[in-house]
Amino acid sequence: MANYLIKGATIVNEGKCFTSDLRIEGGIIAEIAQGLDPREHEETIDAKGLHLIPGLIDDQVHFREPGLTHKAEIKTESRAAVAGGITSFMEMPNTIPNTLTQDLLEEKYQRAAEVSAANYSFFMGASNDNIDQVLRTDPKKVCGVKVFMGSSTGNMLVDDTKTLEGIFKESPTIIATHCEDEETIRKNTMEYQTKFGDDIPFKAHPLIRSAEACYKSSSKAIELATKHNARLHVLHISTEREVQLFSASKKLEEKNITAEACIHHLWFTDADYDRKQSFIKWNPAVKTALDRIGVRQGVISGHIDVIATDHAPHTLDEKKNKYLKAPAGGPLVQHSLPALLDLYHQGVFTLEMIVQKACHNVAKLFDVSNRGFIRKGYAADIVLFNLNAPWEVSRENIMYKCGWSPFEGHEFKSSVVYTFVNGEKVYANGEVDEEIRGERLRFDR
Repeated sequence: MANYLIKGATIVNEGKCFTSDLRIEGGIIAEIAQGLDPREHEETIDAKGLHLIPGLIDDQVHFREPGLTHKAEIKTESRAAVAGGITSFMEMPNTIPNTLTQDLLEEKYQRAAEVSAANYSFFMGASNDNIDQVLRTDPKKVCGVKVFMGSSTGNMLVDDTKTLEGIFKESPTIIATHCEDEETIRKNTMEYQTKFGDDIPFKAHPLIRSAEACYKSSSKAIELATKHNARLHVLHISTEREVQLFSASKKLEEKNITAEACIHHLWFTDADYDRKQSFIKWNPAVKTALDRIGVRQGVISGHIDVIATDHAPHTLDEKKNKYLKAPAGGPLVQHSLPALLDLYHQGVFTLEMIVQKACHNVAKLFDVSNRGFIRKGYAADIVLFNLNAPWEVSRENIMYKCGWSPFEGHEFKSSVVYTFVNGEKVYANGEVDEEIRGERLRFDR
């Protein structure tokens, strides 16, 4: 394992922005101070003009392995993740087979140990009939339990009232929910099929998977969590109305109910459907400009605690289908930090806010051990980026296995230069070191 001295970086960490050197020894942050002298057997990196932050921790990705590897693989998508400044990810259970047993869950961990360029954890999946398996989840080794309270890719819908009560009452760890009311969605779908047949326009997506469907389901999840004193994390908030369901008055460490925003809901609006079509079809749907403002303000106010991607790739051929057959989801991990930095350039978020919501708070919310901060003794999961190094997204520089991005043709203002995972330089100037592997995340619970 190489040792590094990073000289003259602008460090953004724990609400402060300052210039310092940083030393990495044995995969750990060993020193943070100005004027550090190079040592023998240490590689020096001149970081003048670069910003240094903790690696992003993405609490919601779909890497499609096993069973859907024509869309993506842990190997390919973790490579794209480190290229985008993400050093740790938490992956969802709607693979094939669904991750509904402890044995299937452990198989994912074993595969990630073999191929993942980033650190990793995997959610245990819940269904209408596997609560015995859910209760065996080890909270120190597994990020959480995922409950689909609205059907999405993989159709792991949990709609049995008794099962939901049992999960919220007895889950040994944090419950992460996809919240969309299925009855509302089915009713809206039938209405649009009656009106348009097979030619439903993509701009109808936020009307079919409506703000009402989101609010109704999120409210139900919060009601269940409150009733059973469960630790609940509601994923991908997409509406202004939902934001107000969450508290901004408590510190994150004191919250029992938390929320996440995703890049696409912070970036796109329903005005983009005519141009982007299925490429911005997500569940929950991208909604109005007012909803986007509401979600952005929710991040700033503290109603929404973390930012993630919901990276969920499909092939181009799959996405080229008409509305009812085109699957929901898109690839995002390679472009999440550049997109957030564009929002910084636009004056939406400060750099300190980006680091808080995409790094610090994810570590706090999930009790991730020894990561998420620039602190002496912490794992050296760090990212160096150039705020003023524009680049255009094209098929030639996309690293996702699916080969496309909703950002194609967009010129980002900032570039990731280096990504370190456990002190190893896994990404440097456009190249991924194929030999480096991440580690399984541990949780201080």
